[in-house]
Amino acid sequence: MLKNAFVSIILQEENKENAGSAEFQVVNFTNKIRRLTSHLELHKKDYLSQRGLRKILGKRQRLLAYLSKKNRIRYNELIGQLNIRETKTG
Repeated sequence: MLKNAFVSIILQEENKENAGSAEFQVVNFTNKIRRLTSHLELHKKDYLSQRGLRKILGKRQRLLAYLSKKNRIRYNELIGQLNIRETKTG
């Protein structure tokens, strides 16, 4: 639950600045993904929610790919803040 609180703080800061930015959208999708994941832990056979989760994951993946191409520094900061991808070592 600590991750969710951290993401909400980032969400509130981003909301004041630019709600249409790629970073804001990624944070928003990450919140939705975490909410749906916790929902699906309780309701394993909720196939419509599973489909929605897959769609949101795809949208976030495309936005992260776009951000990675456009501005690698902002991409790396966002990944670090949200803790959504593992860093490669060695």
